[in-house]
Amino acid sequence: MCETCGCEGEHAVVHRVADGEHVHVYPDGRVVSHRHDHVPGAGHAHTHGHDEHAHAHPAHGHAEHGVGGVRESVQVQVLARNSALAERNRSSLRAQRVAAVNLMSSPGAGKTTLLARTLPDLKRLGPVAVIEGDQATALDAHRVAQTGVPVVQINTGKGCHLEADMVFAALQQLAPAPSTLLIIENVGNLVCPALFDLGEGKKVVLLSVTEGDDKPEKYPNMFAAADLVVLTKLDLLPHVDFDVARARRAVAQLNPKAEWLEVSAKSGAGVPALLAWLESQRASALSAAL
Repeated sequence: MCETCGCEGEHAVVHRVADGEHVHVYPDGRVVSHRHDHVPGAGHAHTHGHDEHAHAHPAHGHAEHGVGGVRESVQVQVLARNSALAERNRSSLRAQRVAAVNLMSSPGAGKTTLLARTLPDLKRLGPVAVIEGDQATALDAHRVAQTGVPVVQINTGKGCHLEADMVFAALQQLAPAPSTLLIIENVGNLVCPALFDLGEGKKVVLLSVTEGDDKPEKYPNMFAAADLVVLTKLDLLPHVDFDVARARRAVAQLNPKAEWLEVSAKSGAGVPALLAWLESQRASALSAAL
């Protein structure tokens, strides 16, 4: 169980969509890899030797940790460990001149649809790679793979967010080339992903017009952490009750430095501006490495 949010994922499974190699990342830091094939998007089964899977999980019941300062201390430890691993990722990505963007939103805000729209254009400008985060299935990863962009899937099980050690395992499989633009699509969630640094260079938060203009006020930590807020599904704006000015004002109050873009993956409105922003991150990574 994550001591910060209470999600009960035992471990994450990281796999390359192209060849079926799987890496299991356990809470105690162990990494176990194996290979098998399975039908895209379907469940799968596999076996390991008993010794390979033997491990001790610390007890995480609320009764053991109690409340108040004890639980808060555990939360601090979890975040501190993650932050240290994130710095490892960040240093490695910087040395490789890889620009990493953490793409976050609530479920259904349009992260994968926007990726499918922009990746063909991005890969013509330079190398691009994607890490897909989801609780189950590789459906989104297979959709990304159809664009011809290398992709690694992380399945978190019951976990509600990606963590730095999961991304580290994915990077070992992905092995992005220098000058790559790496896009990490986080698990759909407007709470915990804001707390867990992955070692990325920038955080991008998507806000759909179908969600309601009060989301920045209801989930302030996420929007306060954003470098860029992207209003999505702009083509649906005439059909929903969404006050763009209110949402934008709330973001500015929480985070005056956050940039703002408005896009529609369906019509293409605003997509060139988003492409330009993403490409500027690649340029920044290259110049920082000089």
